[in-house]
Amino acid sequence: MSATGAELGRPFEDVTFSSGDGVRLHGWFFPANLNSPRASSAVLICHGNGGNICHRLEMCEALLETGVGVFLFDYRGYGRSAGRPSEEGTYLDAVAACGWLQRKGFASTSILALGESLGGGVASGLALRETLGGLILQSTFTSIPDIGVELFPWLPVRWFSTIQYDTCHRLAHLKIPVLIMHSRTDELIAFHHAEKNFAAANEPKLFWEIKGEHNEPLADRAGFVAGIEKFLALAEFGGSRVVAEESR
Repeated sequence: MSATGAELGRPFEDVTFSSGDGVRLHGWFFPANLNSPRASSAVLICHGNGGNICHRLEMCEALLETGVGVFLFDYRGYGRSAGRPSEEGTYLDAVAACGWLQRKGFASTSILALGESLGGGVASGLALRETLGGLILQSTFTSIPDIGVELFPWLPVRWFSTIQYDTCHRLAHLKIPVLIMHSRTDELIAFHHAEKNFAAANEPKLFWEIKGEHNEPLADRAGFVAGIEKFLALAEFGGSRVVAEESR
């Protein structure tokens, strides 16, 4: 049975909106806790390739613990969103989701994009098109050709790959706070992708080790939330230090 968003037992909005090219999209918005000092900030979740927003409620609940609002949406062709997936389409969808938050009253600089796995490629693309308050890359590869070479070494992936999601290249051009979260036991996207992405990012930036396999970012939920909290503080106060830490 598909989730409805009501499973968290808290107020939320079931949202439909349109991308710039007219595709109807679906999402859920969970406002911050009443009287939260971070109520004017929101995390925009760009989910990974597997599943849809119905499978991200635990992630959403963990983020809500930090006092921010959370908006999660499905790309075209996922969940209850219309259309067919494409790289450019996912960027248009993320821009539209960011626009929805802005119409809701959030300043673009108070929106932090969280990209999970493939969603890191989407979120980094959004950060080039919108002025965000920060970028969170969780279990994200450097680029599709890079990960393709590792997963399919017998194929000339770099020759014919039409999908790029070149996050690592984009990071050098972004001037916003960046958080890299990755597990050393990620069996799908190796830890060195995170290290390379972190090296490419500009300050202020934070590296935070999480626990678990690729699809278990909340294996150590307290450690995950602690990393988000530390990054929010870095982004809120305009920190200029490079910080590399490990969740405990």
